[in-house]
Amino acid sequence: MPEIFQSLQIVREKIAEAAARAGRDLQEIQLVAVSKTHPPEAVRAAMDAGQMLFGESKVQEARAKIPLCPGRARWHFIGHLQKNKIRHALPLFELIHGVDSLELARDLDRVAGEMGLHPRALLEVNVAGEGSKFGFAPAKLRTAMEELLALGRVQIEGLMCIPPPQSKAEDARKFFVALRNLRDELMREFRVPLPQLSMGMSGDFGTAIEEGATLVRVGTAIFGERSGKTWKASETRADD
Repeated sequence: MPEIFQSLQIVREKIAEAAARAGRDLQEIQLVAVSKTHPPEAVRAAMDAGQMLFGESKVQEARAKIPLCPGRARWHFIGHLQKNKIRHALPLFELIHGVDSLELARDLDRVAGEMGLHPRALLEVNVAGEGSKFGFAPAKLRTAMEELLALGRVQIEGLMCIPPPQSKAEDARKFFVALRNLRDELMREFRVPLPQLSMGMSGDFGTAIEEGATLVRVGTAIFGERSGKTWKASETRADD
């Protein structure tokens, strides 16, 4: 799949350009190639081009896909994690991007304790106050933060957001600024490191990097348009 190789090169160049504009060290920024709905052969093509970190948003799809991909691939969960999927998700993913409620964090911590794991997690913030979006309202996150940090198993490493769709990348900047400012305030108030900011997707990752993103989640710009349906193992050819 030479088009994936070329697309990755373009995305990496744009990441480097954004980091240079912001005077940031390129090593601070990780590209999460969002492979949801795309088959294992697309993941392998990206790995052949040097990409090792991938993002999936559905546990059932990831459980079918990840065993068919090279074992050196690394995986982040970037979707809404349902409580009944926690036990399946924890062994698959090194970072959970979207812990969006105190209740979910408690369940994650409990199941991790039962499994002997210490999951790394980011807290999803509903920066625009959208009724249709998951995530902590900023004020509620401040209220919940002490309990979140006291969880015995879950390691809180930063924040994540999904801004409302914008016609121009520049229009998303205010949401990235809001997430960064909230992260900085929480670090000062609770005296904890929160190094990670997961923000920015295919249409606006350059702007997100300018505002401090450490993880950018890019799918369409690498793999092309998604099919709109969940990939299933039965869709893989016998010779894959």
